[in-house]
Amino acid sequence: MRKRLYIKLKELREKNNLSQTKVAESLGVSRQAISQWETGVCQS
Repeated sequence: MRKRLYIKLKELREKNNLSQTKVAESLGVSRQAISQWETGVCQS
């Protein structure tokens, strides 16, 4: 069964010992955006 993208994002971040803040800085988005992506929450 294929994993949901938001689950895979969190797994990869944790596997690479990265904080949400570090990933957010690298992507130029807020830490809150990363949190929302990892929980599958989307805002329009």
